[in-house]
Amino acid sequence: MKVAIVGCGGLGGVHANCYAKMPGVTIVGVYDIVEENAQRIADRVGATVYATYREMLEQSGCEVVSVATPSYLHKAFAIEAAEAGKHVISEKPIALNLADARAMIAACRMNGVQLYVGHVVRFFPEYAQMKSQLDRGRIGKLGVAHAKRIGGHPQRWFAEEDKSGGVIVDLMIHDIDFFRWAAGEVRSVYCQRATSPQMDYATATLVFESGAVANLEAHWGYPGSFTTAAELAGSGGVIRADSARSSSLQIRKKETTSGKSPFVEIPQSPGHQSPYDLEMLHFIDCIREGRQPIVTAEDAYKALEIALAAVESARTGKAVLIGQAAQEVGSL
Repeated sequence: MKVAIVGCGGLGGVHANCYAKMPGVTIVGVYDIVEENAQRIADRVGATVYATYREMLEQSGCEVVSVATPSYLHKAFAIEAAEAGKHVISEKPIALNLADARAMIAACRMNGVQLYVGHVVRFFPEYAQMKSQLDRGRIGKLGVAHAKRIGGHPQRWFAEEDKSGGVIVDLMIHDIDFFRWAAGEVRSVYCQRATSPQMDYATATLVFESGAVANLEAHWGYPGSFTTAAELAGSGGVIRADSARSSSLQIRKKETTSGKSPFVEIPQSPGHQSPYDLEMLHFIDCIREGRQPIVTAEDAYKALEIALAAVESARTGKAVLIGQAAQEVGSL
């Protein structure tokens, strides 16, 4: 499988490292508007640097394009790749507005290529384990969940809302996608947000069609190390994951008369591959085998829809209904 990469910053380097480890995958081209960035990756993985994106699509022989550019550029690069007959693996968010996301999905369908979006949290072992334990009924029916994702402000283009979407669309969207995957469709979202040149903070409450509720916190500008945590409380117990703890996933269940301990601990990382390695290999295997991915382009679209609803709620101070729920209210 021949792969090319557009966008050779931090995540472009991550993509390159992942592909370089994969048997049967060759990085045949890299492109970035900053040639030094492209050359740095090319020297590391033995790829060719192209002067323009069009030249890379036409001359490299690539079958897949990894789009690791700033978020506001995803649409243009993805559609051009699709029109050239290349499969697309794009970083999240899929786009910064729903019209662009729809255009990307439509272009890939029209040209018979696949579109994969890197919602990598689904590939973190502790989050995959939480989803598995919930599906197995280990804590009964989900009632309330909490999640946080906090760290320093990335600045650069992230600080420009029209380029990154801000902390909700860029950072909180990770937990939005995870909880939609774990708990089902979201009915409504209510969000509050505070911003300054050094800080972007948001807290959102998602109400699911099942009746479950999730409270999400996202913070750029936190004065400590990057931290993620999640807690899922159900009718029969609680699951907790915290990146600040050495044992990242814990399940606490109601005591029974069996005499067994009510506390079960599950290892954080059962394998040696990073979540990005797992994600990229999964996408490549899906292309090779024609399989449905763990996270679809439609999933990425829904995550963006909910994130944008959170942005709108923060702007208006009102709860926003999602998708079918909004249509039902509109028809009354």
